[in-house]
Amino acid sequence: MPPHTEATASRVDPAPAPLARVDDATGLKNMQQLIQLRWIAVVGQIVTIGVVHFGFSIHLPLDHMLAVLAGLVAFNGASLLRLRIHPEVSNSELFFALLVDVAMLTAQLYLSGGATNPFTFLYLLQVTLGAVLLKAWSTWTIVAITAVCFAGLALFGRPLALPLDHDRGLYSPYIWGMLICFALNAALLVIFITRISHNLRERDDHLADLRQRAAEEEHIVRMGLLASGAAHELGTPLATLAVILGDWRHMPAFHNDPELLQEIDEMQTQLLRCKAIVSNTLLSAGEARGESSGKTSICAFLNDLVEEWRATRPVYAFDYTNRFGEDLPMVSDTALKQMVCNVLDNALEASPRWLGLDATRDANTFTLTVTDEGPGFAPAILAHFGKPFQSSKGKSGGGLGLYLVLNVARTLGGSVTARNRPEGGAVVTITLPLAAVTLSENEAYGR
Repeated sequence: MPPHTEATASRVDPAPAPLARVDDATGLKNMQQLIQLRWIAVVGQIVTIGVVHFGFSIHLPLDHMLAVLAGLVAFNGASLLRLRIHPEVSNSELFFALLVDVAMLTAQLYLSGGATNPFTFLYLLQVTLGAVLLKAWSTWTIVAITAVCFAGLALFGRPLALPLDHDRGLYSPYIWGMLICFALNAALLVIFITRISHNLRERDDHLADLRQRAAEEEHIVRMGLLASGAAHELGTPLATLAVILGDWRHMPAFHNDPELLQEIDEMQTQLLRCKAIVSNTLLSAGEARGESSGKTSICAFLNDLVEEWRATRPVYAFDYTNRFGEDLPMVSDTALKQMVCNVLDNALEASPRWLGLDATRDANTFTLTVTDEGPGFAPAILAHFGKPFQSSKGKSGGGLGLYLVLNVARTLGGSVTARNRPEGGAVVTITLPLAAVTLSENEAYGR
């Protein structure tokens, strides 16, 4: 990617909520839609009753109809209070809410003309909402109940004393009622079915993301098992090489040749690094080889990490800035250490001449920013940032370093951002919640 390409960004967010909470969140949103629809129904009924009773001079039992409206308002208020106390909503609760709406509508229709009331078509709104919101058995139950209610209105309802003037078209109050009912049905269906469908699509997208996350985590587990097995297997040959190099140092042919001794020293240094990598791999897998995590602080952890990383890498220029501020206690975490080293290694490979590490704190988050002067990320890499085997290095099996970084960050509840700088180079930012990496006051003092 050219150095001066316009900066773009890709972000991997913290781990989503467990699968069990997805349907709960969707149910909550759908119940909120029903509550909004009920408020609209209350206002609409007040306006309609007023227009019919006072505008068209059609006598209605106002006391009874307003009592039904008061009951609907009380039920809606109770629904709001219930959502604040217990936000999870099940299919049965949505079913019950729709049954209450059907009962209230039936009561109002019974008091205002029965089956001859043009607003009986509002039953179709309840059936449609049930078909979208409820399980199959609940939907068919709503269909049966609305049919029974309509039949009951036809049998027991008392028609209003309206003139038979349907032939007058829009001058007929009955035609006006049918027109208003149709417009109301259509508008509410478009508005609320669109919102509810959006909620369901969000749920489906969330489930798809969770399935993808589960597949990636399963892949990580398999990689961890392979790495642990490889580390075990490498222990013996590395020990053998260490013994051989130690013997070579005391052999006359090598002891009297400074250049060979220097090369043996370099080989032993790299061998010690290989042993440290093997030990860290086993430690990350929960198989510490005589080592254990110890208490430290964030600043000390970062300073030691940078010192060790610089001592084992061919770094030409490295700018390290620690602006964390007040130091906090933490446990030295090998996984966190490897995560930061992976990002630094990638940056060093892309930018051998210079790279920088900046540590900052913002409220309750801990941020590490790694900057380099390399070619930056290709657009395709940014578009699929964090996916395994997405690498610009052209090597088989590449792209796993950042993949592991992202999964460690997810495990800690953090996030990773990658972008290109307008002046050239790339920036990778790791953001972690302080609660995930620090010790509480009691833990810090061993209470």
